[in-house]
Amino acid sequence: MTRLFAAVVIVVVSATAFLAGCSTGGGGSSVAPPSIAPSSTATASGAPASGAPSTGQAGSGTASGSCPTSQPPALGAGQMRIVTIETAKGKIQITIEADLSPIAAGNFVALAGCGFYNGVVFHRVVTDFVIQGGDPTGTGTGGPGYTIKDEPVTATYGRSTVAMARTSAPNSVGSQFFIVLSDGARTALADPAYNNYQIIGTVTAGMEAVDAIAAAADAELPTHPIAMDKVTVSTP
Repeated sequence: MTRLFAAVVIVVVSATAFLAGCSTGGGGSSVAPPSIAPSSTATASGAPASGAPSTGQAGSGTASGSCPTSQPPALGAGQMRIVTIETAKGKIQITIEADLSPIAAGNFVALAGCGFYNGVVFHRVVTDFVIQGGDPTGTGTGGPGYTIKDEPVTATYGRSTVAMARTSAPNSVGSQFFIVLSDGARTALADPAYNNYQIIGTVTAGMEAVDAIAAAADAELPTHPIAMDKVTVSTP
């Protein structure tokens, strides 16, 4: 699959073990990380294939056409941005910090600023673990048509952390991201086997909206997923 964050199956969170794979949620003893499952749109190396979702294919069709088609510039050292996501469950304000992961932060800000995420849904919800969105196809296998370089994770995962999803292949981050629902997810996300989700920021206002999105889900892949109606970027 196109390095986009795949819908790798995340089952009910466990503090001790968790397996990547495609199992459905439901009281299992293991948790799979928020990643991008392989799909027919990816090459063997994980690079976007010709059939990968391209710029402008956001859910509502409102991408401006100026969205990046390859890895955009990194966000400058020390810089911060406020990304506001408007949903039917309320507004989510994310503070993006360049110093956490400058390449991933620059990528997220560029996609948010060009309208790529407008109309895109939170396609995956795992109770007390994460909500995941950013795939313009809504299937968990889509992305922007390109991927970005990996960066080391230097911060700690916890409730309100915002990070990029990916496949197990190197340099596979695209447009999918997740928001951590509980500090209890930290053990799984920080496992050496999976501790490679580039952290880009924190929800600084609106976690009640995040919780409401999670509560509204009737399954790990919700029947009626909540959309990001409008996503904007500002400088604090």
